[in-house]
Order: sequence, then structure tokens, then C-alpha cells
Amino acid sequence: MISGLPGRLLDDLGPAIVGGKYPAGTVLRTEELERAHRVSRTVVREALRVLEAMRLISSRRRVGITVLPRADWNLYDPLVIRWRLAGSDRVDQLRSLTELRAAAEPTAAALAATRVTPDQVGTLTALAVELRSSTHDLDAFLTHDIAFHRLILTASGNEMFAQLGDVVAAVLTGRTHHHLMPATPAPWAVRLHVEVAEAITAGDPVRAESVMRAIVSVVLAELP
Repeated sequence: MISGLPGRLLDDLGPAIVGGKYPAGTVLRTEELERAHRVSRTVVREALRVLEAMRLISSRRRVGITVLPRADWNLYDPLVIRWRLAGSDRVDQLRSLTELRAAAEPTAAALAATRVTPDQVGTLTALAVELRSSTHDLDAFLTHDIAFHRLILTASGNEMFAQLGDVVAAVLTGRTHHHLMPATPAPWAVRLHVEVAEAITAGDPVRAESVMRAIVSVVLAELP
């Protein structure tokens, strides 16, 4: 992702678009953005290029740079997710993403139980241990939790599930940073993560799917 002045401008424009300050159909003018943000045309163009790649805007000759409706956005882009989680509709965004997790992760866990490699088993077991030992440190727990869920998605052997890793990471990070989860990990959460790891290691797809479904179902039920 871009950094420097283009990155700062992106961090201003992205949340403004997803938050509704610039509703669909709004025409963004390069000259106005240059003046408002006191940056060069090159900086503006670089930021707009990234927004266009996310499908938040469209640039066409004789029309200009137009904000697109939400239906056109790349809603799986980690930055779009982050911006939406930081906005006023963060609970709705979190609910949508958690429902996606509820649909995908149990199946991924079941597949992982039949496809996981020996190296992945070792890493998964180590992460389960780290989760149990880091309940006093929410940041450390989050780091291990993200790695744990990424690994299961990858171990499923399904490349489509594997690419949901960034989405799940954004959800877990958003729950933590926006205070939508307890200050310390719940004991049930730690226990169920360990059980998922044990089921996958034992090659038990039914148990792995059932326990992972319990994890995401409880998370969904706890949303405001």
C-alpha cells in the first residue's frame, strides 16, 4: 500500500467515501482536492489510483472522477473493511463479516482436518499453546488468533478460503480496536480454539466443523 503524502490523502478520502461524506455520484475534482489537502497533482492522482483499484471511484473521460455506489466497491479489500469498521456503520459491517465467517470457517476447518500437512499441524498446535498462554495480553492474543485462523483457512487446501485470511484478520482486529470484544479473551474462546486444533490434528472433520461453528456463532450472538 502507498505511503507518504499519497497514503495520508488515501486515509482521508477512503473513510470519507465509505462514511458517506462523498455519496455515490459525487464528482471529485483533482484541482479541488489539491487545494483542500494542500498536495500536488501527482499525490492526488496516486491516491485516486488506489481508490479506483478498490472500485470506490470511477474515472472516465468527459465524466470525471465519480464516487461509485457501495454495490460496486471491493468490500473484501482490507482497507475498505478497516475504514468501514472505523465509521458509524461498524456494527453492521462487523455483522456482515461475521456472517461470512460463519459460512466459511466451519467448512474450512472440516477440510483442514483431512488436508492439513504435518508442518501445519505443528504450527497449529504451537499457536493453540500461545493462545492459552497469552490471555493476559490482548494484543499478543490477537496476533496469535489471527495467525490461527489464517492457518486453518490455508490448511483447508482451498485457495478461495485461503484468500479470506485478510478479511478474517480485519474482523478480529476491528473487534479489538473498536472495543467490540471483552477486555480479556473469554475462557470459552480459548477452550474452543484448542478443541478445533485438537480435532484438526486428530483428523476429525465433523468435530472440527462443529467447534469452529460454535466459535463464530457465539461471536455473532455477542454483537450489539
